[in-house]
Amino acid sequence: MAALRARPLRFPFTRDSLRCWAYLAGGAVLGLVTAVLLLALTALGLGLSVVGVGLPLLLAAALSGLPAGALERRLLRLVEPVPLPDPHRALPGAGRPARLRTRLRERATWRELAHTLLVAPPLTAAGLGLTALLLFSATLVVSPVVVQVLAPETVMLIPGHAVPGPLHALPFTAVGLVGLYLGGHAGALLTTAHVRLARLLLGPREEDPGGQVLELTRSRARLADAFEAERRRIERDLHDGAQQQLVALTMTLGLAAHELREHAGADSAGADSAGVPPGALALVDRARGEARQALEQLRGLVRGIHPQVLTDHGLAAAVAEVALRHPVPVEVDLDLPGRLPGPVETTAYFTVTEALTNAAKHSGATAVTVHGRVAAGRLVLQVTDDGCGGADPAAGTGLQGLADRVAILGGRLMVTSPTGGPTALRLEVPCSG
Repeated sequence: MAALRARPLRFPFTRDSLRCWAYLAGGAVLGLVTAVLLLALTALGLGLSVVGVGLPLLLAAALSGLPAGALERRLLRLVEPVPLPDPHRALPGAGRPARLRTRLRERATWRELAHTLLVAPPLTAAGLGLTALLLFSATLVVSPVVVQVLAPETVMLIPGHAVPGPLHALPFTAVGLVGLYLGGHAGALLTTAHVRLARLLLGPREEDPGGQVLELTRSRARLADAFEAERRRIERDLHDGAQQQLVALTMTLGLAAHELREHAGADSAGADSAGVPPGALALVDRARGEARQALEQLRGLVRGIHPQVLTDHGLAAAVAEVALRHPVPVEVDLDLPGRLPGPVETTAYFTVTEALTNAAKHSGATAVTVHGRVAAGRLVLQVTDDGCGGADPAAGTGLQGLADRVAILGGRLMVTSPTGGPTALRLEVPCSG
């Protein structure tokens, strides 16, 4: 409708009009197929219900709105830039009976069935009618060519009235152009009605648990992204501010120590000097050592916030650097196709570092293995150590927060740590960004 209001006269000849007709044609085909299948399932289910065999068919008919609604939401992408979210709750790991019970209790399931039964048939009929009008109008537009090609055969565009020649078919061409022009506007209006009804019946609502879960997940993702941005800002401030000041302080103290040593040397040579206070040089050297220690601690803190190698070279290089500095020997086997999305790399990196920290502090491990691959669009990463086992993610090891972050990305974090070992931490997260 926005495109129609912006260009009402040119709209039938724009790409938006073609998308409307493609949507209507696809919806008409989908509606016909769905209607035939629904009638067949219902008829067979009622006919066989007396012997009990038809009950699964009736159940399939009741749930037929699920695939029809999913296809309709995909079809909407032809005319809607923003995809219509799935109103159903995600049920990862649930069995088929649990999924079936949940879908039957959801209001969205019955709204999709209502759309399939009550809304789709009349809109499908209207779409077929407009498509027929479009094809007939297109035929009228090229009617002079048809008459010329079929001559001397008799051509009747109106029953009982023959068209003598191509020039006599020009009025039909004008009628066809008018039909195409009006059909373009009619297609936009029908598409708008179809889209609004689809958004009303096939999209999530506030009262749907699935919609609430979707919004909660989005809000958690926004909070996580805001936290990540704030962490990056702190990293930049520490790197460009406090760290540089400590470097300057260390250099200043080094120059002061150098001056004091020269001054002390001049005193011992008998030169004219005011003298160096006892212990001053030792205090400056001590201050310089403490400044160096503070600088090293600050550098470690900055690396812990977000390592620069992760930003510059990716996950494999960052994990390899951590493995080199780890007190326990770490074997790294990461075969990645290239750079992964930023949130995926960050989550995977801190998962590995947390697992390595736990292995060094609590497990008594003598060897750790980091193995990672990308399979079927998902990063699968596993950290295994040969320690004593018995790790509990709920015991304050830091894995619970990482598991929450992984859940926001649509993945999962699993820990297997029987008493006596070994401990295996497995990360699975989609790489779609």
